[in-house]
Amino acid sequence: MVANFAFAVRALGSRNYRLFFIGQSISLIGTWMTRIATSWLVYRLTGSAALLGIVSFAGQIPMFFLGPVAGVWVDRWDRHRTLVVTQALAMIQSFALAGLALAGVINIWEILFLSLVQGLINAFDMPSRQAFVVQMVENRDQVGNAIALNSSMVNASRLVGPAVAGVIIAAYGEGYCFLLDGISFLAVIVSLLLMRITVPQKRSLPGHVLEELHEGWRYVVESVAIRSILVQLALASLLGFPYTVLMPIFASDILHGGPHALGFLMAANGVGALVGAVALALRKSVLGLGRYIAVCSALFGGSLVAFAFSRLLWLSLVLMPLAGFGFMQQMAASNTVLQTIVDDEKRGRVMAFYGMAFLGVAPFGSLLAGALAAHIGAPNTVLCSGALVLAGSFWYARQLPAIRTVVRPIYVKLGILPELAPGVAQDSPLEIPPED
Repeated sequence: MVANFAFAVRALGSRNYRLFFIGQSISLIGTWMTRIATSWLVYRLTGSAALLGIVSFAGQIPMFFLGPVAGVWVDRWDRHRTLVVTQALAMIQSFALAGLALAGVINIWEILFLSLVQGLINAFDMPSRQAFVVQMVENRDQVGNAIALNSSMVNASRLVGPAVAGVIIAAYGEGYCFLLDGISFLAVIVSLLLMRITVPQKRSLPGHVLEELHEGWRYVVESVAIRSILVQLALASLLGFPYTVLMPIFASDILHGGPHALGFLMAANGVGALVGAVALALRKSVLGLGRYIAVCSALFGGSLVAFAFSRLLWLSLVLMPLAGFGFMQQMAASNTVLQTIVDDEKRGRVMAFYGMAFLGVAPFGSLLAGALAAHIGAPNTVLCSGALVLAGSFWYARQLPAIRTVVRPIYVKLGILPELAPGVAQDSPLEIPPED
């Protein structure tokens, strides 16, 4: 048991990553509190499903338009300093939300504007944070474990944050969630300032921004592995993940609860995602993750279909962990494979496209989900979303043979797979079973 735990958290042996893990864990609890508080505040002020989608759209759309360009600059800038700046700006944004909410003067337009500001910050923060992982973890073999621990961190906070937010909103109002979120950013800023960076950052040769952007895009498109993984993730984010935007409607109107029910639903989703992240942390290798992405995508889509039919709170609380497990496993496994196979000097740009696929397309899904829910109802919207995600998982599974062809030589070069003996055919029974 002790040995398994030590293996699961081996990346914490790196001082810099350990500092980041502690600081970010605290900060992310505040972030999830703000997400829940914002959605509840919007629905309380307007009662509009469409506006729930619009606010989420405003907070995520900058990632779609600015993410790829931000990736170019992330490959040029010092990622450590960039993160300090983005986290400080995010703290100011949270304090602005808190001030307006606590003063009782906040309106939907101010929420939209501040959500847009946060989205602009995230467009630079996310690729910087993802690309910075390889500098925080001195041992390259532990990068996959660090990514899994990142997912554990996100989902532990998803478990705690929404539950705490539900209690605070019911007792004191949304403003105190925003205030605590602002304070929580101090933890990650301090952790970043305490780091001693020893792993050099490989930077791309400066050129024209559009040329570097085109180079990154060509690199992504010409690799069937990177392309297929990002398309599948984008499909799940566009069609599946926006179900979270509709959670206030399910909690209030479908399941006849309140802010506590909303907090419990989101926390249950976080439980499943946390279990999935821990399972990834216990993996000894990236082998098999390509196939695992297809399985988890199918689980995510199927869980949404079942959730759409539920009218009982206890049943919905059972289904939410399955949806959380499926989506977060797909996202984290995609991240791990990408971080393993990309060239270091293009890492920022690839992770920017990853952010675009993960968060950048989500606002379009949020807008679509809000509009559809206003016309056909939240349950039917989630039903259609789940069915399409399920179909997408079958499409991705058909790409696996081509993905293996591209990924296998990279794994051999990195020492993840042993090199085949001369003269051994690719389809020989002596070959190692196909893994992704």
